[in-house]
Amino acid sequence: VHPDFTYVLVKTGNEVLIMEQTLSAKVLELAGISGYEVIGELKGKELENLAYEHPLVERTGKVVLADYVSCEDGSGIVHTAPGYGGEDFLTGKRYGLDVLMQVDDKGCFFEDIDIVGKMHVFKANKKVIEALSGNKHLIKEQSIRHSYPHCWRCKEPIIFRATDQWFMNVDHNGLRKNILKEIDNVGWIPRFGKDRISSMVENRPDWCLSRQRLWGVPIPVFYCEKCNTAVLDDKVIEKFAGIVEKEGANSWFTRTAAEILPSGFVCPKCKGSSFKKETDILDVWFDSGVSHQAVMEAEPELKFPADLYLEGSDQHRGWFQASLITAMGIRGSAPFKEVLTHGFTVDGEGKKMSKSRGNVIAPQKVIDRLGADVLRLCIASSDYNDDVRMSEEILARVSESYRKIRNTLKFILGNLSDFDPEKNSVDYARMREIDRWALSVLYGLLEKVTAAYDKYIFHQAVKFIYNFCIVEMSSFYLDVMKDTLYTCAADSLDRRSAQTALYAILKVINMIISPVLPFTAEEAFSFGPRQKGESIFLEKWPKLRPELINQQLNGVWQTLFEVRNSVLKELENSRSNKLIGNSLEAKVTLCVKEENGDLANLLQRYEPQMPSLFIVSEVELKIGVDTRDRALYNVDLFKEGKVNTSGQIAITVGKASGEKCVRCWNYSKTVGKNEQHPQLCGRCVVNLA
Repeated sequence: VHPDFTYVLVKTGNEVLIMEQTLSAKVLELAGISGYEVIGELKGKELENLAYEHPLVERTGKVVLADYVSCEDGSGIVHTAPGYGGEDFLTGKRYGLDVLMQVDDKGCFFEDIDIVGKMHVFKANKKVIEALSGNKHLIKEQSIRHSYPHCWRCKEPIIFRATDQWFMNVDHNGLRKNILKEIDNVGWIPRFGKDRISSMVENRPDWCLSRQRLWGVPIPVFYCEKCNTAVLDDKVIEKFAGIVEKEGANSWFTRTAAEILPSGFVCPKCKGSSFKKETDILDVWFDSGVSHQAVMEAEPELKFPADLYLEGSDQHRGWFQASLITAMGIRGSAPFKEVLTHGFTVDGEGKKMSKSRGNVIAPQKVIDRLGADVLRLCIASSDYNDDVRMSEEILARVSESYRKIRNTLKFILGNLSDFDPEKNSVDYARMREIDRWALSVLYGLLEKVTAAYDKYIFHQAVKFIYNFCIVEMSSFYLDVMKDTLYTCAADSLDRRSAQTALYAILKVINMIISPVLPFTAEEAFSFGPRQKGESIFLEKWPKLRPELINQQLNGVWQTLFEVRNSVLKELENSRSNKLIGNSLEAKVTLCVKEENGDLANLLQRYEPQMPSLFIVSEVELKIGVDTRDRALYNVDLFKEGKVNTSGQIAITVGKASGEKCVRCWNYSKTVGKNEQHPQLCGRCVVNLA
């Protein structure tokens, strides 16, 4: 009974029934009992230790208290069987009740049990009801529908039985406290993993190590057939370990007890010499939990502790915890330096993949169609703290991202075909400013990507790499470099300066994509200029060069980048209005008010470079002119990576003057001035010479 419920005494003829107060009317109505009288009431705790007669067999029991008794259904009084349920078992221990176990491994009552002997427990229900009805102890029979635990695998209802088991005492010699302390010394990724496993260790019961299965790793225990003493002996275990090394764990099942035990071994209690083997196996979590001993300690190329344990987020209660408990018990230290947990792969809508839903995406099919690198990029681009979504649409987007990264490498490789790093490299001090800027953002990228990899934030590393390839490289630097790479003299300072930067970019980009895109990185490595190494995976990680990261330079070129974007918008408008075709047909005029002095000074300094920056033939800068009736654009000026001030520019697009050079396609008034090369501009004549 529940200690705090109120129970009533109901007189029905010659009997007095006891039941919970709020349920009494319902129970009496269902039983068809009328003309009753409530003659008293009392708290459940007042019924404690009251003796009762068993309704089926000749024995007495006693009333006990339990706070899990419910008053939602029934009579508010429940039957307690310490051998058939976890809560009942604990209640039985508290009151010193006998733990009777009358059911065998197949779920049938033992043969000598009255009334239901040899019957399956579920089939015995009908027999019990018949017996209660026969001796006039049945008040009412009624079927109810309620939630009941079922096996996740075979879907059959579960039978709970109290059986002898082997346990690890998690509190032995302060083990639990030591584990909780050691958790603080481990890096948990993401951080909530620490709180999650700490809570689970703090609240976990002792570890039940034994399982009733016919396969697995045996528990090397013998039982004396004379006195049933369990023999757990160091010498016995050592001998069996030697047999396992030669024959495997299956030897426990193929050999007899006498063949495994040391010669002349006797029971330490009764000196008996006949033994039987333990039939239980070890919990499989123990098998995986001791991999730090069985694998890391056993293999010479591995080490203890491991740098990283990696598994799904459900393993805080599984492998991670089993590994931690066993390692702390054996060595007193964690088996890992860091632990990383991730979500599970689901479909594009976040639903679990299953054959019945038809939403499974098989990795091998993706690899066969798109290549392993696209699949790797798809996974690496996802935030694994949550479940990882996968769909054909997502794969298509990732494929496009992959092509952009690959095309960046392809362009760089194509423009380094005549570059020998040992002969053609340009010293940093002699490099053009735009190339020094490229190195500055490159090593800034290396710093960010390395930090992201070190923290296992792969999606962040991929995002940095992708943005660099698309924004700084393809949309700006590589686009601007085409004129230099294609039209300057092959061995000119300008071209070699650009190639020096490109070579550095190739080496860094190729290495930082290699953890995610190994096949692409290896392929690009094999085509690199004057490549001497065997594999990119035998190369060292690029050395960070903080002296080349120039935030002031970055700020200047970030501002020029913004101006360029504004000019490109106006060029696109002019192209749409049929004013120009190719951008090299255009002359761009920039107008800046005098009050925007900082912006005006910057643009004046870089005016000679603007045609190549905007990929136009001519640029004119006007300071202090009227900007009305012109397209106005806001421009932020950056300093040390932050916006320092803002200004406005007016942009107009017109036709460039002069004729088109057949070599560089720029329009210039110098075309036709050279008698030997009448179709070339003056710059191309010089480059050819």
